[in-house]
Amino acid sequence: MQEITKESQYTLSLTYRDEHGQEKLGLMTNQAWYDDPKRLTFTLARYKFVAKMLTGCQNVLEVGCGDGFASRIVQQEVENLTLTDFDPIFIEDIRSRVVKGWEFKETFCHDLLQDGPIPGKYDGIYSLDVLEHIESKDEMTFLSNIIKALSPQGTLVIGMPSLESQPFASKLSKEGHVNCKTMPDLKKTMQHFFHNVFMFSMNDEVVHTGYHKMAHYLIALCCNLK
Repeated sequence: MQEITKESQYTLSLTYRDEHGQEKLGLMTNQAWYDDPKRLTFTLARYKFVAKMLTGCQNVLEVGCGDGFASRIVQQEVENLTLTDFDPIFIEDIRSRVVKGWEFKETFCHDLLQDGPIPGKYDGIYSLDVLEHIESKDEMTFLSNIIKALSPQGTLVIGMPSLESQPFASKLSKEGHVNCKTMPDLKKTMQHFFHNVFMFSMNDEVVHTGYHKMAHYLIALCCNLK
């Protein structure tokens, strides 16, 4: 007997279950879903912002993709999405969860401080929750090696927790954060490489242009390479 839901429109859920299976959370996403489910809404909102900023790009690269679970939000808006991370455990996790119809162009392991610039050229690059893990003495090397893969007309999006947010962050959230910045400092850093740097604030899942010292998260939208 065919299984159907009481309301017919929801039977599609059963069809997808039978045809595609039920997808798994990524390693990091699974941990967040267990420890603090609401935090996933913040992460997904950041990826949605990136997706809208890079809509229509042909080739896009994510640097520091982690488990790549939220990356599909960007993939939905661009032609090709490539993911890279310096940790092979996360790259293998992504590859183990590939779903037909949602394949990334490529996933590979790359350490920007050890392996140098990323090969190829991209018209869009983004990196969320990564720069704060890079020692300040290494940040110019890290950013330079990213930007060498950006086409002259390309767009770069950098997102990170604000320095002001750190006294209120959880112990686990702060672990590894060695280089959080204020908004003026992040803008100044990115202006070494770009003529145009547009700054946004974020609190929870809301992106805004409000008072930056009260922002939990900062996003730099960069274009027009120097």
